[in-house]
Amino acid sequence: MISVTVDQPGRPGPAPTSPQVRTARTEDAPALHALSAPFVRSGALRARPPEHYRAHAGRFLLVEGDGEGSVRGCVALRGAEPGTAVLYNFCVAVAGQGRGIGAALLFAACARARAEGRRALFTATTGSARLFVRYGFRPVATVGAPPGWAARLDPARGSRVLRLNL
Repeated sequence: MISVTVDQPGRPGPAPTSPQVRTARTEDAPALHALSAPFVRSGALRARPPEHYRAHAGRFLLVEGDGEGSVRGCVALRGAEPGTAVLYNFCVAVAGQGRGIGAALLFAACARARAEGRRALFTATTGSARLFVRYGFRPVATVGAPPGWAARLDPARGSRVLRLNL
């Protein structure tokens, strides 16, 4: 399990707090897919088949739900060009929003990226981006993002690209 909090204003860093974040396991794939489904339907997330969650479970961080096999929130971290990583599939169940789950996931992803030697973290969002901006992410032009990842962004979705220097 990974516990995190803010160690500098506007900058995520490790320290103890709850909720508890852990790396997903293969058996979490159905719950990750189910958590993501409403966000896919709303257009906030891209559709990914259940096999994606199974094949890439180790990329996902999650906060467990109250019932066995349930997940309250998740985010995936994928390496991009050298020194950078990308956050994707960031979602928190509606019932868990406003309870620190998104912040805990974000902090844990930043800690993992730093541990991997990443210097910059990117994400794209169709939402308000308030959480990201609150913790130091700044909007950047798509041309400033990792080219392979940026090329796969769908302009029709209206995503904003954000960057955090680690």
